Amino acid sequence: MQVLDPASESTPHDVVGEGPVRDRAVDFLRVLAIGLVVLGHWLVTSPTYHDGAFQAPSVLGTIRWGQWVTLAFQVMPVFFLVGGYAAAISWAGHARRGGSAVDWLRARTMRLLLPTAAYVLLALVAVAVCIALGALAGTLALAGWAIALQLWFLPVYLALTALTPVLHAAHQRWGLAVPAAMAVAGIALDFIVIYAGPKPLGWLNYVLVWGAVYQVGFAWQDGTLTCNRRLLPTLAAVGALTFAGLVVFGPFPPSLIGVPGDRVDNTAPPSAALVAYIAVQIPVVVAAAPAIRHWLRSPGRWRAVSQANAAVMGVYLWHMVPAAVGALVFYPTGILPQPTIGSAEWWELRPVWIIAIGLLLALLLWALAQATRLIGRRSGARGSRPPAVERHTSRPSSGRATLLWIGIALSGYALYRFAVFGFAPDGKLPWTAAICFAAGTASALLSAERRRTSR
Repeated sequence: MQVLDPASESTPHDVVGEGPVRDRAVDFLRVLAIGLVVLGHWLVTSPTYHDGAFQAPSVLGTIRWGQWVTLAFQVMPVFFLVGGYAAAISWAGHARRGGSAVDWLRARTMRLLLPTAAYVLLALVAVAVCIALGALAGTLALAGWAIALQLWFLPVYLALTALTPVLHAAHQRWGLAVPAAMAVAGIALDFIVIYAGPKPLGWLNYVLVWGAVYQVGFAWQDGTLTCNRRLLPTLAAVGALTFAGLVVFGPFPPSLIGVPGDRVDNTAPPSAALVAYIAVQIPVVVAAAPAIRHWLRSPGRWRAVSQANAAVMGVYLWHMVPAAVGALVFYPTGILPQPTIGSAEWWELRPVWIIAIGLLLALLLWALAQATRLIGRRSGARGSRPPAVERHTSRPSSGRATLLWIGIALSGYALYRFAVFGFAPDGKLPWTAAICFAAGTASALLSAERRRTSR
């Protein structure tokens, strides 16, 4: 990611060499967000094993005061904020160089789909093997749901990526009025859904609310968000008062993670209370960015953040696998006891649980990295050929765009199905979602600009 405007308040103040560099605060915030997501998921994951069956009771439903702690762990707004920031830089630079929207969108889409495809493929293969070995349907369904729940983020992000050229054009014309209108529409829609009942209508808030945050990322990148010094403090104050009012006097729970039994889920889909919380979080994040950049002037710190930033996608995709594997290994064998959720012994064992599955995740990512290097070396050896000579482009841009949009639509639908129903609904392979994802990924791959070559 490159910073286009070195004079902007949102750009780093540690330019190295001749030309723009990465915004270190943005990379740090991305790493911090993924770290809190992983830690939060591991904290509230407390499976039990009794009488030959696994269950996944709600930790937040038992430890009610823990719902307030979720305010510190709800960092998905940071993902969409820095995502919009990065997309604004990438798209504006690509368009300035005369690149097409299809090329830009395909490149961004494949950055998401290729690592996700590897994850989905291995998960489905594992489910097929478990079915062949006679695994219990209930246990398999629970494990398949646990390792797919984090995929909800991807179809939303794919949709916003696909809309980036339009959203960025709207930002250049109307500025902050765009995310403000989207947020107001999201709040109104949420109340309509709560009191009028057409619940499927609420799914639009995934695009309206998260799209508003993504759009604010554009404004942060070009300085529109920070040019008025009163804007961010005012936004934070209004957001805090609104959130408190909605929780105390309204139908909204304090938890920013879904809790079974609550009348309203603040995140699925995003609620009015979550919008108010976002209005507080964004000013805090933006205000902290200069101090973060200064702190990251240290070469050692920046190197650590850079290395962690390169691994965030893998960590996000795979972090629930060790939790599922750990539950299958630790509890039936008695390696870890199963105290009552919220008891003193349960709290004492939380660090042990987190460290154990953290080590499993590190081992898993190391094994995947080694496998990737091995495959790369072998394919490189087989692929040694005389250099190719390009002849001409053979696929028109309209056909490529059609293939790409079909790929995004099919992949997004399949990822939604995986996130909601898991990789093994009712203990069976999700053939519909699997076929849609395979077809979508293949369609996106085929949307590449094809060139005839001779050797």
